[in-house]
This record gives sequence, C-alpha cells and structure tokens, in this order.
Amino acid sequence: MSPVLNGKWLQQNNMPVYIGGAELNVATALAKWNMPVSYCTAIPGHYLSKEILQYLGNKNIDTKPVQLSGSRIGIYFLPEGADLKSTGVIYDRSQSSFASLQPGVINWNELLEDYTWFHFSAISPAVSESAAMVCLEAVKAASAKNITVSVDLNYRAKLWQYGIKPPEIMQQLLPYCNVVMGNIWSANTLLGIDIDEHIHDKKSRQAYIEHAGITAKKIMQQYPSCNTVANTFRFDHNDGIKYYAVLDTNNNQYISTEFTSEKVMDKAGSGDCFMAGLIYATTQHYAQQHIINFAAAAAFGKLHEAGDTTSQTVQQIESSLKNVYV
Repeated sequence: MSPVLNGKWLQQNNMPVYIGGAELNVATALAKWNMPVSYCTAIPGHYLSKEILQYLGNKNIDTKPVQLSGSRIGIYFLPEGADLKSTGVIYDRSQSSFASLQPGVINWNELLEDYTWFHFSAISPAVSESAAMVCLEAVKAASAKNITVSVDLNYRAKLWQYGIKPPEIMQQLLPYCNVVMGNIWSANTLLGIDIDEHIHDKKSRQAYIEHAGITAKKIMQQYPSCNTVANTFRFDHNDGIKYYAVLDTNNNQYISTEFTSEKVMDKAGSGDCFMAGLIYATTQHYAQQHIINFAAAAAFGKLHEAGDTTSQTVQQIESSLKNVYV
C-alpha cells in the first residue's frame, strides 16, 4: 500500500495497491523476460487471494506451489517514492499466512523436482521463527538436489522481532547458498562480517569497491558453497541517485558502470530487480562483466518506475548499456 502523505490519501479516498514482495518481484521480472518461474508462499484461501493468484498467473508465474492456509495476507505501507529501509515503512505481517507457516508442511523434495534455481531473501526468515525454519528446510532440500541457491541479504530493522538475532538465523542458511547478493552493511548486520566503520569518511568509490572485495572474500571463505557475491552501492545524489555494483567470484572482481540520475520515482524493488538481472544473465551464460552490468542497469532502470515490480524488457535494459563497453 503506497499512500500519498500530507492527508492526500484520506482526501482522495485512494491508496494504490501493489502486489509485490522481495521474491515475487524477482519472479515477476524473470517471467517478463520469458523465463519459466514458479512462486511459493502462503496466503489465505479467500477471494482476495484468488484474485492475486489470477493476477500472477496472467504474468506467467506458476503459482501451483502456493500454500493456501491461515487467514491474513502480509502487507506493508510505504509512502509514495520512499525507501523500504526508511522509517516511513509500516509492516503489518504479524500472524500473516506466511509468518504462520510451519516446518514440515511443505514437501520440498517433491516440490523442487525439475527446478534448477531457488531464490529467497532475508526478509522471509525475518518475519517469524517458523518461517525461518521453513527457509532452512527449503535450502537444505535445494542444495541436496544440486539446485543453485541464491539469497538477497536485504535487512529490514523493523522485522526480526521474534527474539533471535539475525546472524543466528542467517548463519544457518548461508552454508546452502551459492550466490549471495547484498551490500557491505547488510553482510555485517546479517552475517557478522566485519565492516570498516569509517568507510564513509573516505568518500572514495575505490574504497567501497575494495571493501566489497574483502567482504565477498570473507563470505566465500566462511561459506565454501558460495562462489559468487554481488554488492550494490546506492547513494543519494542531490535529489537523485548514484548507483553501481560489484561482482566477486572465487578468482576475479567485476565492476559495473556507474549510473547517475537526477530524479528517482520509486526506490522500492530496485534490489529485487538487480537480483532478477543477476539470475537472468547468469542462466543465459553472459560473460561475468556483462552479468554485473546487466543486473546494475536493470536495478537502475527500476528506480524510474512506480511500485514493486519492473516493466522493463531485456531489450530496454540492453539498450541502456550500449555505451558501457569499451
């Protein structure tokens, strides 16, 4: 729900509704880019849920794995144009169907048959301890089937309210992950990876890039199954944004072009769009430099769209990169 503040949403009796959420935003982008994709969550079995499932089906997202249980759809309120990490977000996810999902309900071994990639975000284990244990079941099953597992280390301070510190949960999940996306700050908060507390004082792009490499190396050392780490950097620039990303593998580091915009429409979902770009480009066997450029361009393009999900095509993203290569 995205209200326009200063009372406008009350005066107009209007509040835009966007169907989204971290993993769903990734799925929506991949489906738009003609990749077969399925989505697993839990929602109630009422008429609103049926409309949501139909909406997702119309976007070519397979919803057969969705569990119909519980009585509430998780929602959050984010003022128009705001950032999900800002204090403006209000979460209303307690006791939602997904937060109430229990381990042992989903047969992951059966559900994951014939899949090649499993993606989840740190928001899922943040909503409840039971949801965290469901995530652990899922990544264990996926890893046992040699399915590539990716995680987005998106930290939301207003979640993680069930009495267990984030690293205690995330450190159980990371051993099963092959691809990790986040930033140097979320890696510190969610995984306990050391961070230079004075990094901002250096005011240096090169310092951030070098720190990304150090963070990535520590993640790959601590979690040997991980072979790819992507770190994104997004900084306010006047009324707009500066954006770039770094991709580290076991042997090399690749740095995206730096994108600058004087205006941003909506910050929500840009990280999810990056993740979708990373998955898409990797599965299409792009060269590593092309992978990080494509993912960064997709994320940057999302900053100019309203709502959680992107409407960009692969061709539009590639077109924005036409002057990147030298």
